[in-house]
Amino acid sequence: MSDYILSCCSTADLTEEHFRERNISYICFHYELDGVQYMDDLGKSMPFDKFYAAMTNGADTKTSQINADEFIAYFEPFLKEGKDILHLSLSSGISGVVNSAMIAKNMLSEEYPERKIYILDSLAASSGYGLLMDKLADLRDDGMGIDELYQWAEENRLKLNHWFFSTDLTFYIKGGRVSKASGFIGGMLNICPLLNVDYQGKLIPRYKIRTKRKVIQTVVDKMEECLEEGRDYSGKCYISQSACYEDARAVADLIEERFPNLDGKVLINSIGTTIGAHTGPGTVAVFFWGKERVD
Repeated sequence: MSDYILSCCSTADLTEEHFRERNISYICFHYELDGVQYMDDLGKSMPFDKFYAAMTNGADTKTSQINADEFIAYFEPFLKEGKDILHLSLSSGISGVVNSAMIAKNMLSEEYPERKIYILDSLAASSGYGLLMDKLADLRDDGMGIDELYQWAEENRLKLNHWFFSTDLTFYIKGGRVSKASGFIGGMLNICPLLNVDYQGKLIPRYKIRTKRKVIQTVVDKMEECLEEGRDYSGKCYISQSACYEDARAVADLIEERFPNLDGKVLINSIGTTIGAHTGPGTVAVFFWGKERVD
């Protein structure tokens, strides 16, 4: 067993079983659905299909990040056990939660000066964040210590690539990522925006692709373009989806066909309630290790 805790937020969008099997601790974000507060607890309080159905039917959603007091309550039991902590936060390009974690660290470091508490901005989101955590768990299990692991994560986090598309612009318009005029025209022309996460961890619209069939093909093309090894890629690939499993499965089938040396099958997860409250249903995201993000 390692002498430190590997930790993240629930927004890494892996299953509870996955976190448990990889010995990764997590802390939950919060969200509201029509004014009722819930924990973003990996679909336990509310199944994902019920959550997305409510959004489709017009429910209002809000999200709130973890505050410093919650981080203190979460971190302190580990410190009392004599464990050090390496915690990676949801991208600062999406949330300010890393600041809450840093406040908690600074307060706890005064009380537990003999313990190490590392906080790192993942610059990642959803199951891309999860893929990064899985890699860190691999390195930990191979014997890497906390100092070296922190350095590795800092140096390699931008090699984690995110590409995603949506077949439903409703919530991108609502959140201001797509203008109402563009959304109306896009809906009329059956346009599916293709986005990625940039080097600052922000969601950036990159292309406007007409028809779902074409965007499914394009996202796999972008994956190949961003890989150092091209079709010889032998790393893992994760996909997350919001109430559109068949679209995600279509993308996964293309990826498995094009990249025969993948490390296992493509793992398809659900986009959790924190990220999903902003994307709504109809989003498919692809995550893999590739060229470093530079823009």
